[in-house]
Amino acid sequence: MAMPADGKRRAAAWAVAGLLLAAVLSLYLAQHSGGGTPPASTARSAPPRTAAPGAAGPCPSPAACGFPDEHSTGPRIPLERHDTGNMSIRQNGTVIKGWDIRGSLDVYADDVTVIDSRITSANWWGVNLRPGFRNLRILHTEITAVPGKGPDNGGVNYAVSNMGTDSVEVGWCDISVFGNALSTGQGDLHDNYVHDIVPFRNKTGEWQHTDAVISGGGNKGRLVVRHNTLLNPVPVDRGATAAVGLFADTGTVSSVVVDRNWLAGGAYTLYGGGPGATGIEVTDNVFSTQYHPHGGAYGQVAAWNAGGAGNVWRGNRTSGGKPVVPEPAPTPAPVPTP
Repeated sequence: MAMPADGKRRAAAWAVAGLLLAAVLSLYLAQHSGGGTPPASTARSAPPRTAAPGAAGPCPSPAACGFPDEHSTGPRIPLERHDTGNMSIRQNGTVIKGWDIRGSLDVYADDVTVIDSRITSANWWGVNLRPGFRNLRILHTEITAVPGKGPDNGGVNYAVSNMGTDSVEVGWCDISVFGNALSTGQGDLHDNYVHDIVPFRNKTGEWQHTDAVISGGGNKGRLVVRHNTLLNPVPVDRGATAAVGLFADTGTVSSVVVDRNWLAGGAYTLYGGGPGATGIEVTDNVFSTQYHPHGGAYGQVAAWNAGGAGNVWRGNRTSGGKPVVPEPAPTPAPVPTP
């Protein structure tokens, strides 16, 4: 039996409405879905931001201004326990994902990736890249230790150690306890949360120096430290050195970017490489007063070489919004003439 004319018109109208609704829904999803966003079941919720990282103005806390914290770092998926002990990785291209590791990783291979995992170490390090190997990536991983259970008179030294001359990438990691959390001369350290460093006396009986990021100089590549929360709460009389320590211990410091980080604690919050340092860019960082009124116990910045080729200091401020300017290097006393 044929449909009446008014029924046909109503059916056509409903079909057109359905097509329009589908088009609107498709446009909305295209504009609001991010390709890299994890599923809702695994994504970590983050507190609302009140200011963009690096923006001028006061910052009451890292999370309030969009810097990393426990909500935006660490594994995003359920983990399976692996009692590995101190495990050596010797197969190129190894991927470790979803492991809850009781032990440490010593990497003698290229292109190794550790992602969405947890490492609880009682070794000198959490992850160590040996000389001659490259392309280590550690992403969305928690790296910690049990205080008092490490090999250095009960202490643990490096969450991530790069013993070679190639770059490493460490991103979106939650790192705690280790005395020198991120130790590398070259690489990409981004979106990490370093906190709760635990002081200890080393095997010589001295307080171990502590740094959230440390580089000893003589680096062959570029080091980028970008958009991290780097906290060193250790008292200065128990070994605190810096949130970012660029030291010329093993050679001249060069080609380093320290950009849009939240920095707090240390003797000085940042050591800038010393008199010979070149190509050091320190931009748009927040120097927090959460541990000391001046950022570090003695101040915000030391060893900054203002006259070094390619050195840039720009847009750095306190958590209260005031500009941070390095003190000029002292002028050498004139040599008396005989």
